[in-house]
Amino acid sequence: MSLIGIIGGSGLYGMEGLEVIRQVRVRTPFGDPSDKFIIGRLEGREVVFLPRHGVGHRIPPSGINYRANIFAMKKLGVDNIISVTACGSLKEELKPLDFVVVDQFVDRTNSGRKMSFFEKGIVAHIDFSRPVCPRMGDLIYRAGKSLGLSMHQGGTYLNIEGPQFSTLAESRLYRSWGMDVIGMTNLAEAKLSREAGICYATLACITDYDCWHPEHASVTLEMVMGNSRKNVENAKKILSVLIRENEPLRECGCKDALKFSIVTSPELIPAGIKRQLNIIIGEYVK
Repeated sequence: MSLIGIIGGSGLYGMEGLEVIRQVRVRTPFGDPSDKFIIGRLEGREVVFLPRHGVGHRIPPSGINYRANIFAMKKLGVDNIISVTACGSLKEELKPLDFVVVDQFVDRTNSGRKMSFFEKGIVAHIDFSRPVCPRMGDLIYRAGKSLGLSMHQGGTYLNIEGPQFSTLAESRLYRSWGMDVIGMTNLAEAKLSREAGICYATLACITDYDCWHPEHASVTLEMVMGNSRKNVENAKKILSVLIRENEPLRECGCKDALKFSIVTSPELIPAGIKRQLNIIIGEYVK
């Protein structure tokens, strides 16, 4: 049976109904993850939960150790990750308290974040044209629709650096590009999950209209956090329905992303790198 990992964003630090079996700290070659992992049962299924920013929201978007988070999920046996994330809307029809099942990303970070497991000693080029698992995205969308929530299937997530919100000029620029929602965290997770052969999908929870909207001229933390709390309750309902009613069989290509992507000759990959990345590359590099 597939093991589902849940990465909680702003406000989602735990889940009602989650029977906690144990909490574990996971060591990785890339340092410490955001917090302890909660391993438990939800709707009769085993799940692994991690608060992205740490319990109490201690870690800013640019300070998250994305590599450690995803590597640890892989180490725990997770093969499906559902990311719940707060975001701003760049389109009139995508209203605060709506949900978007994102299917594309555009990067506006400063490249300071580590978004690959492959650096010195080994090179891999994964196919990232479709960065979100369509199977998992469809399950999330159908779960939300069954609850009567305002769901949008598909949309481009613009990943900015943060932690500041956009300037008005930036917000207008991103709208002119045709972007749908704006956030600060999910691109790195999607890239690393694909490298690790993990199915990844984003449930984007809209908190505000960024700052472009004439009737919502500024984004305040009070507004964002207030709507975030409402979104979190509905996101929990979506997750519960998905986990209760669906067995996410892995019939997509996510698990085989590395099959033809490692270009370094196996005999030239340092033994230390092979050991370090064994749970990711072991079946492809002997």
